[in-house]
Amino acid sequence: MPDKAPENPERYDDDARLSDGTASAAAGVAEPRQVDGVTSGSRDAADEPRSRDSEGGAHAAEKPRKNPLLVWVKEIVTVVAIALVLSFLLKTFLFRAFYIPSESMESTLDVNDRIFINLLVPGPFDLERGDVVVFKDAQAWLPPVAKKPAGPMDWVGDGLEFVGLAPDDNEQHLVKRIIGLPGDRVSCCDAEGRLSINGVPVNETYINPAEVPSPMTFDVVVPEGKVWVMGDNRNHSEDSRAHQEVNGGFINIEDVEGKATVIAWPINRWTILDNYQDVFRDVPEGTSSK
Repeated sequence: MPDKAPENPERYDDDARLSDGTASAAAGVAEPRQVDGVTSGSRDAADEPRSRDSEGGAHAAEKPRKNPLLVWVKEIVTVVAIALVLSFLLKTFLFRAFYIPSESMESTLDVNDRIFINLLVPGPFDLERGDVVVFKDAQAWLPPVAKKPAGPMDWVGDGLEFVGLAPDDNEQHLVKRIIGLPGDRVSCCDAEGRLSINGVPVNETYINPAEVPSPMTFDVVVPEGKVWVMGDNRNHSEDSRAHQEVNGGFINIEDVEGKATVIAWPINRWTILDNYQDVFRDVPEGTSSK
């Protein structure tokens, strides 16, 4: 008689597997199931740390947050740098700032006015009668100016002037109005105290109305490459009339820095400068071309 009844076979660990090697559901082990097309089984304890490591790695991959103050400073520096470059380019090729140190152009320009000049005139664009121009004092109309001793903060003003954010305070520039172009005959004065250009008297409506100009006789023909200039405040302007012993009183066109276009400062003086073409409308061309 067998020791053990066949109806109750003794249980061993290997009996927990079916003949095909898979775990029996009856053994208390969950069978794999399909979830969204992926086989899902029971998660063991080893899966949890791996999951946490994966989540932690995702956080570690995030970029560190930038300091908002540094971002703001960087943007400001970039904007300032671009503004300085643009200002320098404008000052070099298009516009330049000057200030008015004297009363020779009143009441068109007052003392300490800040003006912008168009550097494209002369150049691509021709000069015209009536234009207010700034020119270098190549004829020594002005007395020499002693150089000021350097100060500790001069570099600030020089830098701003260099990039065009501050007006040029070089006193060896002058500003006057063009009266005669190359080939023009300019003379003064007729019976009414007016000057004439190519035989035609002109009514200069830009002259300072506060004073009647004192007559100063002259009769000149403007040579090629030169212009005849006069101040609007005739009684207080040392212009072409007063310097006929030097270069005939004429200004070389190559010394003209540009045409004054606008008064930029002070705010209450802001205006676009007029060249009064109606004053010269009836003046014929001179004896030679420009």
